[in-house]
Amino acid sequence: MASTRAATFAGPGPDAVWFENLKNGRFRIQHCNTCNKNFFYPRALCQHCGSADWAWIDASGKGTVYSTSVVRQRPEDGPDYNIALIDLAEGPRMMSRVTDVPAPEVKIGMAVEAYIAPLDKEPLVLFRPAGRA
Repeated sequence: MASTRAATFAGPGPDAVWFENLKNGRFRIQHCNTCNKNFFYPRALCQHCGSADWAWIDASGKGTVYSTSVVRQRPEDGPDYNIALIDLAEGPRMMSRVTDVPAPEVKIGMAVEAYIAPLDKEPLVLFRPAGRA
C-alpha cells in the first residue's frame, strides 16, 4: 500500500484569508499548483484534484452572468434585487449580485465586472455591467 502524506495546515484558514483580502480591497481566488486550475469558494484542498498545494491569485474581476433570479420584496423592505451566478474569467463560478441596473434587466450572458463594497457592514464581491466603473 502506498503511503500518503497528510496535508499540514498552519495559520488562518482560507475563509479568514478571503475576508481579510476583501477588507484590504483585494479580490483573490485560489489556484492549484498541482492541476493548474483555479477554484472558488475558499477551501483547504483543491476541489479538482484534492491537492493542498495552492496559492492565492488576483482575480481579474471580469465575468459573465450564467444565471440570475429576481428576489421580490415588499415596497417597505426596499427595491427588488437579483441573485446571480457569475462565471469568472479565471474559470470558477460564484454567487453574487449584479448592481447598478434594475434587477429584471440582468440577463444571462451579460458581461460584468467585480467590485468590493460593504453589504450589511461586511465587504463582499459584487458585480456591475461591464464598462460602468
